[in-house]
Amino acid sequence: MAWSTPTIVWAAIALALIAAETFIPGAFLLWMGIAAAFVWLAVLLFPGLSLLAQVVLFVALSVVAVLAYLRWGRRRERPSDRPLLNRRAEQLVGRVVALDRAIVGGRGRVKMDDAYWDVSGPELEAGQRVRVIGASGMVLEVREAG
Repeated sequence: MAWSTPTIVWAAIALALIAAETFIPGAFLLWMGIAAAFVWLAVLLFPGLSLLAQVVLFVALSVVAVLAYLRWGRRRERPSDRPLLNRRAEQLVGRVVALDRAIVGGRGRVKMDDAYWDVSGPELEAGQRVRVIGASGMVLEVREAG
């Protein structure tokens, strides 16, 4: 079990991939890094392993590791306690507010809190109260509140 160039290279690849996971989160590079660590161990235990065999082993282990994570690892992630945290428009669904600008040609505007929002819906006059029923991008879908 000697430290040869291939063992050093695979150890460096494994460390680089695992370290890259901290900069690019998503658990994808982590599993490839673990696959590289297994190849490093294989090269360390079997020093005569050809380069082609090393690369094939790395690719196969990477595919198996990533697929195993996608199949079983993601199930264990707990659901968010705030699923709408970064979906500001969707947070407004259900609110009732007065139209700031009449809906003409399917488009109008409301003011909620500190922001103006474009709205789409049926033709309504300014000042009329509307309920937000959905969001399409940054445009709120509304209907007459009643």
